[in-house]
Amino acid sequence: MPSPRATPRQKSLTSPHGLNPALQRMDYAVRGELVLRAEALAKRLPGDYPFSRIVYCNIGNPQSVGQKPLTFVRQVVAGLTHPELLKGDLPDDVVHRVEMFLGRSHGIGAYTESKGLPLVRERVAKALRKRDGVSADPDTIFLTNGASEGVKVLLQMIIRGPDDGVMIPIPQYPLYSATLTALQGRIVEYYLNESQGWRLDVNELSNRLRSAREQGVTVRALCVINPGNPTGQVLTRENLVEIVEFCEREGLVILADEVYQKNVYVDEKPFVSFKKVVTELGSSVELASFHSVSKGLFGECGMRGGFLEVVNMEQDALDMIYKTLSVSLCSNIVGQVAIDVMMTPPQPGEESYDLFVKETSDIYESLKRKAGKLSQALNTFKGVSCNPSEGAMYLFPRVDIPQKAVEEAARRGYASADVLYCIELLEATGICTVPGSGFGQAEGTYHFRTTFLPPEDQIDGVVTRMRDFHDKFLVKYS
Repeated sequence: MPSPRATPRQKSLTSPHGLNPALQRMDYAVRGELVLRAEALAKRLPGDYPFSRIVYCNIGNPQSVGQKPLTFVRQVVAGLTHPELLKGDLPDDVVHRVEMFLGRSHGIGAYTESKGLPLVRERVAKALRKRDGVSADPDTIFLTNGASEGVKVLLQMIIRGPDDGVMIPIPQYPLYSATLTALQGRIVEYYLNESQGWRLDVNELSNRLRSAREQGVTVRALCVINPGNPTGQVLTRENLVEIVEFCEREGLVILADEVYQKNVYVDEKPFVSFKKVVTELGSSVELASFHSVSKGLFGECGMRGGFLEVVNMEQDALDMIYKTLSVSLCSNIVGQVAIDVMMTPPQPGEESYDLFVKETSDIYESLKRKAGKLSQALNTFKGVSCNPSEGAMYLFPRVDIPQKAVEEAARRGYASADVLYCIELLEATGICTVPGSGFGQAEGTYHFRTTFLPPEDQIDGVVTRMRDFHDKFLVKYS
């Protein structure tokens, strides 16, 4: 009897070709090679190194480098997690907030609606009306696990196939390029103008859009990060109007990443939301905006609280957002509560108000001072230029890297010479930054992104170590 024909064995995940190639191509620089090296180095400390610890300046993770959590936030979360604490000496407004949540939910251990707690969405809508002076609808607000989840949901909806594309800024936060790569969509880059303080130029948008369409790309959306990451610029209202009119004219959805809206350090450029501009113009442009408790003055990255608000989208789109989020059932309840506290903090006359104002003011003023001190110092380094940070938590200095260093980076197989610079900076000083190539940059230029989050009493030491390394790096490769 003949033996049955053997069927080809399916490739397993452990085989060289067993993984999704789109995910293999995906890159996320802020948690990439430099961080892996830093973590490996940290395990060998203390050792024979000229530093005793790693200073993580690679990511906007404030509490990991010493920022203290806000008392009111933690008291509310503690009371919600363990209601027995309400019988103790918690402030009256904390007790009231917790009791309000417990009375309108099933507690922290139960799922909520996929959109999030109705109470929180109602209060977020009220806060947005206060912020912008225009209407806000709780039914178009979705609570998410950080802003990142909302961004991914919208990109999943927008990218229908390999010819669909999204315009993203260069430099950009690599969430966008990584997600688009994973979805096998097209990345349409537009460049911010470094010589003009990382200005967003609508003429640049027009040129890049036209070029993409000529190449057969169906461009469906424009991503704008305001205040900028990694560049720190803040857009003026006039610039926002130009962008809204451009997107309405071209039929593009606006994806507005506004997670740093409380991190604005220049009085002449207050934060203005895209929602406010779209509404006041009476524009029909479709808009999704994102916010998070990870940034701002909260720095509660681990709570994974965020929300997205949509404007001018049809019910089919709202239903799709709901369906996509419902696959994960709901966002975590602690994050939902943190969103409520961020959007509706203690008010004048409440017991926690004075302490809350003091804690948030101290954080804000410290960030503002550190942003100025570090950018001014970097501009004194030979061959380094750094635009000041008008907002957010980062600086993105440009570095003139010697040709010998460029050649050495190529010999080692690095994607860019700024990778070599950042690796050697880490190994010489313990300071972990991110190469500019991980965010995108104009051809022939080199940058790195650094936060200014370490405590103020450590900033001078960071500057000294960076300067000493930089001078030796130039000598080494001269």
